[in-house]
Amino acid sequence: MTLSSMTGFARSHGVSGTYAWAWELKSVNAKGLDLKLRLPPGWDAIEGPARAKGSEALSRGSVFANLTVSRQNAAPAVRVNEPVLAAVLATLKGLSGKVDAAPPSLDGILSLKGVIEVSDAEESEEERAAAEAAIIAGFTQALKGLAEMRRTEGSALGKILTDRLSEIASLTARAEATPGRKPEAIKARLAEKIAELLDGSQRFDADRLHQEAILLATKADIREELDRLVAHVAQGKKLIASGGPIGRKLDFLAQELNRESNTLCSKANDLELTNIGLDLKAVVEQFREQVQNLE
Repeated sequence: MTLSSMTGFARSHGVSGTYAWAWELKSVNAKGLDLKLRLPPGWDAIEGPARAKGSEALSRGSVFANLTVSRQNAAPAVRVNEPVLAAVLATLKGLSGKVDAAPPSLDGILSLKGVIEVSDAEESEEERAAAEAAIIAGFTQALKGLAEMRRTEGSALGKILTDRLSEIASLTARAEATPGRKPEAIKARLAEKIAELLDGSQRFDADRLHQEAILLATKADIREELDRLVAHVAQGKKLIASGGPIGRKLDFLAQELNRESNTLCSKANDLELTNIGLDLKAVVEQFREQVQNLE
């Protein structure tokens, strides 16, 4: 399976009988799947099938789907409003002996508001059902286009995330090889601390010396953090290679990477290791930001 991002855009359009329709879909990042449909009045029957197909095609993202429908080349239905016409004629008849005017013409009577009604041609159930089926098929087509665009971007994101993980692995290896972690360097710092304690007090405090030695040894030991970073990098690359909707898993992994890099920085006992830790935190943050775009 390939990776997919949560951002994308797609359109589809078509004609069914006298109906012309068009779908416009766009999606952005979200914690879950949120499909927001905007349908014209009278087309509510589309919503159920559209939501079902959206859930089948996508796992995460806020998706905005807008449908426009228009009717073309349909002969309008024209009818005479008989009650209104009868009322008009009765009124004219009552005025015929009271007003000195030419008798009303037919076109004049028909031009009066409400006498002639023009409406859209009536549709058959078959025509409506065919239009709904075509519109749902068009939504499926638009979903495919949206998913394809998301996969294309997801593929690019996968390469970026793999590069970030490789950088994390490289920085972890540099931290492993830092001279400050060697026993000779630790002994030298311990000797320096002992000298400071002896110079600062006339009385030799064995307990204080023991505490300083334990503290220094603990800060120098970043073995656990390095092992976890190596394991997290391997797991991240494995997830990316497997593909599919792994955004939440990688987000959790990014949190773990951030925690280990913070601990490494806090334990850093020389300038080089501190700088490596800061670089590590920056790369982990870049990794986390890109993960937010994955499905």
